[in-house]
Amino acid sequence: MFNKLKQFKDLRDKAKTLQSALGDISVEGSASFGKVKVKMDGNQSVQGVEIDDSLMETSSKSKLQDGLKDAFNDAVKKGHRKMAEKMKGMDGFDLPGMSS
Repeated sequence: MFNKLKQFKDLRDKAKTLQSALGDISVEGSASFGKVKVKMDGNQSVQGVEIDDSLMETSSKSKLQDGLKDAFNDAVKKGHRKMAEKMKGMDGFDLPGMSS
């Protein structure tokens, strides 16, 4: 029983370490020819959104919504890639499909 508790504590400690390491990652997704940008950290928390003024003046609501959606998706994809690289280098986080 104590062995299981130790394993659980070790896993929890590794998860906290990973969460902290992922917080150091920063990615930027962009869309609409760079006029919409989304910045996220490795925990997928949005750090900022930038929309070029020219896009606000000339675009319809649906084009702006599409640009935001595409920028968010781009940031998430880049974040996943960086997270996988970070986890690959961390001891105890070998996941299937991440080996060289």
